[in-house]
Amino acid sequence: MSQPDIHTVTFGRAAPGLSVKDLQVACAFYCEVLGFQKVFENGSPVGFMVLKKDAAEIHLSQVRDFARTTTNAFHMFVDDIATFYAVCEAKGVRIIKSLKDQDYGQRAFVFADPDGNRVDVGQRI
Repeated sequence: MSQPDIHTVTFGRAAPGLSVKDLQVACAFYCEVLGFQKVFENGSPVGFMVLKKDAAEIHLSQVRDFARTTTNAFHMFVDDIATFYAVCEAKGVRIIKSLKDQDYGQRAFVFADPDGNRVDVGQRI
């Protein structure tokens, strides 16, 4: 019998899971500021949501004893980073690292959501 080979498995989309202190505040930020839409919620009271914009998904989970981190929660690619950055600035999003060309072939910046989750946004140069 042959051994299973991981190279024969095709992976589908991957969606980051974010822990948040207040699910409604996080949902409002990602939907109203960044243009995502809530496509699923679960629990009574609601403790989990799926947000979607184009091919991107974010899975939010409310965590009672949420603790901030200084590492990036996830990386996201966009097709017009200059406009995305301008929207973030105009809407008062907390920018952690300003937009600039990086030596790894991307134009990128980092912002923080209301819970301090850091999101690294990039566009290939």
